[in-house]
Amino acid sequence: MSLLPILQYPDPRLYTVASPVAAVNDEIRSLIKNMAETMYAAPGVGLAATQVDDHRRVIIVDISDAHDKLQVFVNPEIVGRSGVSEYEEGCLSVPGIFEKVSRAERITVRALNEKGDMFELEADGLLAVCIQHEMDHLDGKVFVEYLSRLKQQRILAKLRKQQRQVM
Repeated sequence: MSLLPILQYPDPRLYTVASPVAAVNDEIRSLIKNMAETMYAAPGVGLAATQVDDHRRVIIVDISDAHDKLQVFVNPEIVGRSGVSEYEEGCLSVPGIFEKVSRAERITVRALNEKGDMFELEADGLLAVCIQHEMDHLDGKVFVEYLSRLKQQRILAKLRKQQRQVM
């Protein structure tokens, strides 16, 4: 396993729409393992393949306190949604930025697991938020796009300042 570099907003590769996975094979399982290692090291609670510059429809989520309940979604699709909730979200591709975003309160997602088996999952709360957030990445969307233009400009300025301080 190896740590993968995480793309940083506003990297244009984050806007790439991911392609469906043709088959869950050893290559995809290796990607999932590397993504998990990367997510836990970051540390984060979710990661989309797009964020590590792999443009296939794979996301992982683990909202457990012990980081021992990894959930894998290959070719995920939301087949049901209800309610509206607002959560403060962050993103490994937008480090240090946290903003409130409105999303569906409850979702039903259909996907393949790491074995290639189809499943459906009903999710609410933080899990529903994370799944929707990561699925946005697969569609080439970053959570800051839900914010006002002014907030987006402030975030870009803050991130550029942080990058200059690192160099």
